[in-house]
Amino acid sequence: MKHTKTEIKFFPIPAWKKEENYLREQHKNGWEFVSVSGFCLYRFRRCEPKDVVYQLDYNPDSLTNKYEYIQMFRDCGWEYLQNYVGYSYFRKDFSEMDGAEEHIFCDDASRLDMMKRVFTGRMTPLLVVFFCIIIPQMIMQSLHNTYETHVFAVFFYIMFVIYLGLFISFAIPFWKYYKSVHKK
Repeated sequence: MKHTKTEIKFFPIPAWKKEENYLREQHKNGWEFVSVSGFCLYRFRRCEPKDVVYQLDYNPDSLTNKYEYIQMFRDCGWEYLQNYVGYSYFRKDFSEMDGAEEHIFCDDASRLDMMKRVFTGRMTPLLVVFFCIIIPQMIMQSLHNTYETHVFAVFFYIMFVIYLGLFISFAIPFWKYYKSVHKK
């Protein structure tokens, strides 16, 4: 019987909840999360199946005060696992919770603040590339009428669509969450 397994799994930027649920289900099925690395390579090891809650926090500055950051969560019973591309991974056995699932964020405003940090840390560089490189190149390539410029124009149009998809895939969940928080 295999004692370890590796899976390739991709979660878009705003899908931290799906990733948390994925890790929890793996643990319920007897696969304890060990690490994530490379291009979305999730490593697991065989364990006793049990309900373990996984939580993610996006805080790229957590490494500057790593000991205090980890200790804050440890004091609340959360086990720190690792950092990966700005996200910190934590877990806690459901049986250690007071009959209800706990979250590392105690209110919606804190979760919204995390989403704003994700936007600033991840989307701002993409927006800079989009507006400083892709759009100007699309315009420049469309002004010339040669085979080479048409090839480059197609490339930048494809990049435009990909970037637009990334922005929309983040903006819609962010906007829905923002509205739900401000509706209360």
